[in-house]
Amino acid sequence: MFAVVRTGGKQYRVAAGDKIAVEKLAGEAGETIVLDDILMAGEGADLADAAKVTVSAEVIAQAKSEKVTVFKKRRRHNYRRKNGHRQQMTLLRITAVGEGKKAPAKKAAAPKKDTSEEKAAPATHKAAPAKEAAGSAKKAPAKKAAPKKEAAAKKPAATKKSAAKSADKE
Repeated sequence: MFAVVRTGGKQYRVAAGDKIAVEKLAGEAGETIVLDDILMAGEGADLADAAKVTVSAEVIAQAKSEKVTVFKKRRRHNYRRKNGHRQQMTLLRITAVGEGKKAPAKKAAAPKKDTSEEKAAPATHKAAPAKEAAGSAKKAPAKKAAPKKEAAAKKPAATKKSAAKSADKE
C-alpha cells in the first residue's frame, strides 16, 4: 500500500520500508512519529479513503542536507558576495502504511480526591473572594473617555485669490 503525505511544504509518495529525507521534524533518533497530513492512499490502481489511512515512521537521524551556494554579483560594480547554507532535515524510515483508526488525542485524567478533602476545600476558597471584593470596593474602576462629537462639515472659506478669479470671470 502507498500513501502521498505532505510535510514541510512538500509531498512524498511513501510505502512501507521507504527511507525519505524531509524538512526538520521534532524528535530524536529511534522515536516513532505519525505523519498526519495524508493526501491520497491506495494499492496499485485502487484508491482508498485517505481519512482512514495512517502513516507511521521512525526517525533515523537529524542531519543537514548538502550545501547550497548563494552567489550574488553586480557586474561593473565590483560587487560579489558568496554565502552557503545547509538546511536541517530529518531522515525517516516508513514503518507502516495502512488502514487504521486515527487515535484521538488523549487527555490526562485528573486524580480523584477524597470527599472529605472536597468538602474542606470550598470553605477556604470562599474566604479569599470576600477579601478581593473588599479590596476592589476601595479602588474605583477607571473611567473611559467619552467619545468625541463629530465636527460638522464646514465649507472652506474662499481665499483672496479664488475670490479675485471668480470676480474676473464675471
